[in-house]
Amino acid sequence: MTEAPAERPAGLAAYLAVTAAYWAFMLTDGALRMLVLLHFHTLGFSPVQLAYLFVLYEIAGVVTNLSAGWIAARFGLTSTLYAGLTLQVLALLALAQLDPAWSVTASVVYVMAVQGASGVAKDLSKMSAKSAVKLLAPTVQGGLFRWVALLTGSKNAVKGLGFLLGAGLLATVGMKTAVLGMAAVLFLILVAVWLGMPGGLPVGRKGAKFREVFSGNANVNWLSFARVFLFGARDVWFVVGIPVYFYAVLSDGTEAGNRAAFFMIGSFMALWIILYGAVQASAPRLMRAATRSEAEIIARARAWTAALIVVPALLAALVVLTGEPAPWLTATIVVGLLVFGGIFAVNSALHSYLILAFTTGERVTMDVGFYYMANATGRLLGTLLSGAGYQIGGLPLCLGTAAAMLVLSTFGAGKLRAASSGADRR
Repeated sequence: MTEAPAERPAGLAAYLAVTAAYWAFMLTDGALRMLVLLHFHTLGFSPVQLAYLFVLYEIAGVVTNLSAGWIAARFGLTSTLYAGLTLQVLALLALAQLDPAWSVTASVVYVMAVQGASGVAKDLSKMSAKSAVKLLAPTVQGGLFRWVALLTGSKNAVKGLGFLLGAGLLATVGMKTAVLGMAAVLFLILVAVWLGMPGGLPVGRKGAKFREVFSGNANVNWLSFARVFLFGARDVWFVVGIPVYFYAVLSDGTEAGNRAAFFMIGSFMALWIILYGAVQASAPRLMRAATRSEAEIIARARAWTAALIVVPALLAALVVLTGEPAPWLTATIVVGLLVFGGIFAVNSALHSYLILAFTTGERVTMDVGFYYMANATGRLLGTLLSGAGYQIGGLPLCLGTAAAMLVLSTFGAGKLRAASSGADRR
């Protein structure tokens, strides 16, 4: 692939358009997750049933990322971006049709299907946005790390606002009005992006084969392994464990108490994701990426993953030793999980940079799709273990499982090697 000049002014316009579309999507994605989780928890769903609601969302991510890389290589990046936004609008409209009179089984199956469609939409949009960075970023040293960190960090900050938006909408206007309003706004943004998308993104190649999604690059494969357990370690407490634990601690069971708990839980989840996004965006500066070699950044990835193990292990031990919930314990858990979020953000930013550094322009959508398939596998694993773990052993088991998964992630990061040449990046 011919390298573009370091400035890439046309690429910047396309990058901004893709980022704006991705922001809009992630705002609705965060709000939808919080709406579904809190709404069905108040209806009496158990932790395992709540986890089931998100299972198809994560399974869809595994399948979608594998096929999305090939679809983008075959038909172009804008096609997968528009498809993701369109499918999210349809998923929101479908969720508005949920009938409270339906049985629990019918409601679970229906919401699982809608969440599955939303999962496909998310990963079509994510793969498009992340692949575009590889192709559009400036070629000066540190330019790729800076652009991917900015995209990922800002996306997570917006998703954090979505958590707060979802909790706020549920407490004020209710489930149906909230999802219909989000569908309308996202549709308008889709139309605006479609009409105003500048040039600069590839249009696809007819000869792309599906088998190409499986990489022969050992670094891509080991990084994907590490990604599985990094994100599994987050979602094993994040998806069900912490929201349900905080609801039990913060709500007195009355309507007013539920409403207050919704806002506090939504605020915490939003703060966590916003902090996560802010640290991600700052990672190139924290890591001094412009002055470090690939080997040095790989070494940092190993060290930061190992450091993350300590936080959930200590929190799990603290909850077990304390026995009963207490205000000081809740405050300590909040602070500990914010620390986890900061360290996790550095790990995530390093991974997001390394996958683009390890791939090539010709393989970018394939390798990014495979890598985010691993990401979705980790989220699926974490989601399943979050519901089951909380129901079996409460928050300590969720946090202890997170620590164990981070040990495996550290092992995968330890297998990464700096390429002495481009020969192995096939």
